[in-house]
Amino acid sequence: MSTGLPFESSYRHGFARIAACTVPVSIADPATNAESVLAEARRCHEDGVAVALFPELGLSGYSIEDLVLQDPVLDAVERAVEHLVEASVDLLPMLVVGAPLRHRSRLYNCAVVIHRGELLGVAPKSAIPTYREFYERRWYAPGDDQAGQDIRVGSLYAPFGPDLLFEALDVDGLVVHAEVCEDFWVPIPPSAEAALAGATVLLNLSGSPITIARADDRGLLAASQSLRCLAAYAYAAGGTGESTNDVSWDGQTMIYEGGRLLATTERFPDGPRRSVADVDLDRLRQDRLRQGTFDDNRRTHADRVNAFRTVHFRVDPPARDIGLRRELDRFPFVPDDPARLAQDCYEAFNIQVSGLEQRLTAIGQPRPVIGVSGGLDSTHALLVVARAMDRLGCPRSDILAYTMPGFATSDHTRNNAVELAQAIGATIETIDIRPAATEILSGIGHPAANGEKVYDVTFENVQAGVRTDFLFRLANHRNGIVIGTSDLSELALGWATYGVGDHMSHYSVNTGVPKTLIQHLIRWVISAREGVDERTIDVLQSVLDTEISPELVPAGEDGKVQSTQDTIGPYALHDFTLFHVLRFGMRPSKIAFLAAQAWRDPDVGAWPAGFPEDERYTYDLETIARWLRVFLRRYFGFAQFKRSALPNGPKVTPAGSLSPRGDWRAPSDGNARAWLAELDAALPETVTSA
Repeated sequence: MSTGLPFESSYRHGFARIAACTVPVSIADPATNAESVLAEARRCHEDGVAVALFPELGLSGYSIEDLVLQDPVLDAVERAVEHLVEASVDLLPMLVVGAPLRHRSRLYNCAVVIHRGELLGVAPKSAIPTYREFYERRWYAPGDDQAGQDIRVGSLYAPFGPDLLFEALDVDGLVVHAEVCEDFWVPIPPSAEAALAGATVLLNLSGSPITIARADDRGLLAASQSLRCLAAYAYAAGGTGESTNDVSWDGQTMIYEGGRLLATTERFPDGPRRSVADVDLDRLRQDRLRQGTFDDNRRTHADRVNAFRTVHFRVDPPARDIGLRRELDRFPFVPDDPARLAQDCYEAFNIQVSGLEQRLTAIGQPRPVIGVSGGLDSTHALLVVARAMDRLGCPRSDILAYTMPGFATSDHTRNNAVELAQAIGATIETIDIRPAATEILSGIGHPAANGEKVYDVTFENVQAGVRTDFLFRLANHRNGIVIGTSDLSELALGWATYGVGDHMSHYSVNTGVPKTLIQHLIRWVISAREGVDERTIDVLQSVLDTEISPELVPAGEDGKVQSTQDTIGPYALHDFTLFHVLRFGMRPSKIAFLAAQAWRDPDVGAWPAGFPEDERYTYDLETIARWLRVFLRRYFGFAQFKRSALPNGPKVTPAGSLSPRGDWRAPSDGNARAWLAELDAALPETVTSA
């Protein structure tokens, strides 16, 4: 994190802008090729790019064959490198270009690293292919034995070897390593050892002529290497201008991060192209901190990994708003791609179903006992229970569903609960909890027992407690287990009454599912016809259209019902924060920055499939900060004591669970001061503190 930069700068929040460029090449004409590189480098400079990658042998052309052994060509390459170094003085990006260079008595296929008037280093290609269409050992020596060397390039002198890392002193976490084409087609690429040594941005300068399906193979390798190395992987291949004597070229460029494609360009371009993406260095660092086996692997290969040399440089990143060049999900738990969303819903639903199925089988198949309110959570839980019973071969009538109207239960939600249970085929009963709740209120001397409109937390929790007491006693009485309905978002916020209500059950099927995903799971059940008929679908749609409410406090004089999101904030923002806190441990200031980027314009970026256009809302930074503070106070300040006593339930999302036996273990008597202080110190003065 670069705290000297303004809040609006992406570089302040742990991002570094990377470009993978392909430019037309002129065969055996290094002077012309250097100018093509410079023209693209200047465009990258204007774009705020920190590292600009170019193709293999881009200064000479990859396909020049025996011409590469001609001194006029090699002399011109050295002059081109000198020219690039001189011309880079006022350019922001580190330039990584391909060139054939002489060293001692051999020729090497090299990645040349240049920045602000300095030749930082030269990395030779380690794996030299001589099979099928490749014939490189005719010209080039393998560079894998050149660790610890130095090289002279014209009048310049620099470190030389595959053991070079380039670390930025003013962009935390930006550590660059370059390998060349074939290097990442071998079982143990140089970049793997570089990542273990600390490299976070792995570069591949590639020639790679194109054949059918080779582009897919390159993408698979880049994705795999970025995922396995917990790194970014940028790839740039040669294209227009290379000789087509016997092969052709497609100019593929791409940038991956942790297995995810951030940017790519059209193939077979008619001019220069570049993939540009903001790599999240914080995320990579956090992943490495969390995945201890990553550094354990370094220890296994310590002799080679510890031998890497580090060259330092300063980026001097732009102190302005340059936007954010990466796709950013408004709903990080809900993929925008319809096919991916359907796959996620299929997996989530079946994780829940199989978890419950195993639990029921293990304890003698008791009857599921569930309270249904007509809200999203209990509706989805009932769908999970129904499918589990189908898979167990048990009649759905063995599902014991109860609707328990209280002082503020609406006819609409109660009718939805009854209709749904009947449509599912469960046994449904209604238990009016008001007499029991009134008796308790009277016993403790609460004024609401005498009709006074005192709707405090005691009034609310008495109702939650009575419902839970009924459910547990009914389970005892009818050989059942209570199925919990509380979701991941409620557990994060502590939005549950301790020991009763949504907090407690014998087994909780929704505990790993965030609120923003549940509505899409229900929609998926509808579209997939997952054990539902037309009658059930009609009720499910009515549930989806209903305001989220605990229905514990009677409607006001204006008729407005109690709204959960009016009280604790929008689940869209809370789930956004939860994902980035739980999965990546992000700073609150970075979460606020990302949320502002994601939510500031409803017409920018994708929305999940089926999201109504008239409900595509926005949030400004001040609103985001206000509700972020609420989340931080609740999540870190006091809600942990509820999470420390959670019943069993399956983990569902890769972001994690909040079970004290799983992903999240924290003291129940913590506080939120450090998180709140970090946020307030970073926010612009125009954003008021609450």
